[in-house]
Amino acid sequence: MKVPRQVPRRALLLLALLGTLAAAPARAETDPETGLIKAPGWEAVKAQCGVCHSHKLVTAQRGDAAFWTGLIRWMQATQNLWALPEPLEEEIVSYLATHYNETDWGRRPQLPPTLLPGSEHTLGEAAAP
Repeated sequence: MKVPRQVPRRALLLLALLGTLAAAPARAETDPETGLIKAPGWEAVKAQCGVCHSHKLVTAQRGDAAFWTGLIRWMQATQNLWALPEPLEEEIVSYLATHYNETDWGRRPQLPPTLLPGSEHTLGEAAAP
């Protein structure tokens, strides 16, 4: 009877490493000037958003299409952002909701009011020994 040969430990580690690398998602190419992910719509975001503020302000945010649309409306109402033609706005919102969405890393969720400084709940905890 033939005894099966054991696979060396190093070979198993190498196979595990190669499997991990193959399963890892490819890192998206970014524009070195703006930090924006290069994908359909990035140039529209670069051209429109970079006029008023740093692109880092864009890449630091996360949200779905409703979030990005709401942010555009807020900027139009309070920051003098010009009216965007509908196809351009749709391109920008689609790009942002796809590449800077709320499921990616980003800002933590807002704290509930009971955990904000000055609330009765936090004042009671701070006073407790």
